[in-house]
Amino acid sequence: AEAAKYGIKKKDIVIDALAMTVSSDPEGAKVTLETLRRLRDEIGVNTVLGVSNISFGLPNRPVINAAFYTMAMMNGLSAGIINPASEDMMRAWYAYHALMGLDENCSRYINRYSAVRAESVNTISEVKNGSEGMAGAGVGDGVSLSGKTGTTLAGVIEKGLKEDAHCITEQLVQAKAPLDIINEELIPALNRVGDGFEKGTVFLPQLLMSAEAAKSAFAVLKEKMDKSGEVQEKKGTVVIATVKGDIHDIGKNIVKVLLENYSFDVIDLGKDVPPEKIIDIVMEKNVRLVGLSALMTTTVVSMEETIRLLREKAPQCKVMVGGAVLNQEYADMIGADFYGKDAMQSVHYAQELFS
Repeated sequence: AEAAKYGIKKKDIVIDALAMTVSSDPEGAKVTLETLRRLRDEIGVNTVLGVSNISFGLPNRPVINAAFYTMAMMNGLSAGIINPASEDMMRAWYAYHALMGLDENCSRYINRYSAVRAESVNTISEVKNGSEGMAGAGVGDGVSLSGKTGTTLAGVIEKGLKEDAHCITEQLVQAKAPLDIINEELIPALNRVGDGFEKGTVFLPQLLMSAEAAKSAFAVLKEKMDKSGEVQEKKGTVVIATVKGDIHDIGKNIVKVLLENYSFDVIDLGKDVPPEKIIDIVMEKNVRLVGLSALMTTTVVSMEETIRLLREKAPQCKVMVGGAVLNQEYADMIGADFYGKDAMQSVHYAQELFS
């Protein structure tokens, strides 16, 4: 209130919460964290803290500093006075922002720690420029708007730039056949990202961003094909489901997005799906491939039962399985035809089966 009299707004006020060393005051850290929290919640001002003071007089200080820094950020610290050359502190900063949703698609974290980045990246530069794009996904060969060197559809798909992919496709489709764009731009870009994912140079957020960018481009192409009567040939139909008793479907949904981007017709039955429902759809549509997902050990029994019924009722149908609780040994034990340790392996198996 006093500051307001002088025209000073809350957003312009920064208060030092004071970190007192825990070696001499065991309650010091808790008091500082409470101070940060109350300054944020009750007064609504920014805070600053000399973080490393907390560990004075203790051995292996970076460990204490990094842990306290994370706790301080969680409790409302606006700006920490830290050593940016300390890898422990920077790990804490990157991890905190990724975990709290402050790093969109974990881009800065991936840029910092992916295998294609040198560990000696300049830290301060990273903090300023870390959100510039996806690491490990370069602009691929493709058609630019001008036909010359520049931004390509394949390139923006690899970078996971959804809006750019939509805009570029809208312009490309005026001069090029949709099927040519799919075969020359979308599929090669997805293949490059998929290869990077399997090699460990591209990570799951990047894979999903690329898939979403490809979907955005494909939506434009599909609209054009619908108007012109042009038809994209589907490679085949795949039924996917999370088995009965299991309500987790993140992995299944990732597989669905990728299969659709690779021109498969996907029938998604959802989660907690009884074996009988899967059998009915497979027999009705004469489906050649089913993908089953399970994330709980207790639901592997349901997966095994589904496979057994498929063998009885639809022997022509192949079964691929995946999920955190599965491995190759489990997959063999329950009679699956293929175990996909990740989404891209499932796509490769489907491509081989329908080739």
